[in-house]
Amino acid sequence: MKATSSQKIKIGLFTFAGLVVLVLGIFFIGNQKSLFNSTFNVYGTFKNVSGLQVGNNVRFAGINVGVVQSINIITDSSVRVDLTLNNSVKKFIKTDAKLSIGSDGLMGDKLVVIAPGGITSHEEIQPGGRLGSINPVDVDKIITKLTRVADNAETLTTDLSQIVGKINGGKGTIGRLLNNDKMAKDLEGTVKQAQTTMKNVHKTTNTLNEDLTAAQHNFLLRGFFNKKKKAAKAKQDSIKKVQEEAQKEKEKAAKEKADAKEKAAKDQDNKGN
Repeated sequence: MKATSSQKIKIGLFTFAGLVVLVLGIFFIGNQKSLFNSTFNVYGTFKNVSGLQVGNNVRFAGINVGVVQSINIITDSSVRVDLTLNNSVKKFIKTDAKLSIGSDGLMGDKLVVIAPGGITSHEEIQPGGRLGSINPVDVDKIITKLTRVADNAETLTTDLSQIVGKINGGKGTIGRLLNNDKMAKDLEGTVKQAQTTMKNVHKTTNTLNEDLTAAQHNFLLRGFFNKKKKAAKAKQDSIKKVQEEAQKEKEKAAKEKADAKEKAAKDQDNKGN
C-alpha cells in the first residue's frame, strides 16, 4: 500500500519535530552541564561526600556555575572532587574560597556550594587549583544520636507513668500522703502548729524588747545602763584621741621633711653663690 502525499507530509513533520526536540534537549542539557561554555577545572578533598554524584551542579552566589566532573577516593579518609566551572566566574573565586556540600532544597539532589573567599587572599584561583573544603555533617551520626535520645525519652516516659500509677494507687510516701486524708490532716495540723509557734516567738521577742526599754528607764537600773553608755563613750573618745594624735604626728613629720628639703635647697643656693 503506497503512502499518500498527506501521510508523507505528516511523517516529515513528525520527524522534523522530533529532531527539533532532540536538538533543543541536547542544547539544554549541554548548557546546564557547561558543554558549550569556556570552562576551567578546580578540585577539593572531603572526608565524606554525603551522596554527591558526578554531574551534580556547582553553585556560586545562588547561581549554577558548573558541574561535578569526577569523584575519586584517594585514601580511606579522603575523597577528591573535581569541578568544571564556567570561565566567567573565575575572577570572583579567590584562592581562599571554600567548598561545601549542600542540597538543592529540603529533599533535592546534592550539590557543591562555593563560598567566594577574598578574606585572606585576593588572588584568583588558577585552572587546576585546589580549594579548601568544609566537611559536611554526618547525617548518620545525627540520626543515631536522635534515635538514642528518643529511646531515652521513651524509657523516661515509661518510668514516669509507673511512678504516677503508684502515686495514684496510694503506694509510697507521696501516694499515701495524697490519698490518705488522715495523714494529710495531720500534716496540715503540724504546719498550723509551727505557724502558731513562730507567732509566739515573735510576740516573746517583742515583749523582751519592750521590757529592756522599760528597764533602761527604771531608776534602779538607770545607773547600770548609764555606766555602760559612759564606758562606750569613753572607748570611742579614746580611739578618737589616738587617731587625732596619730594625724598630728603625721602632719608634724611631713612639715619637718618639707623644712629639711627647703633648708637643703637654700644651702645649695648659698654654695652656688
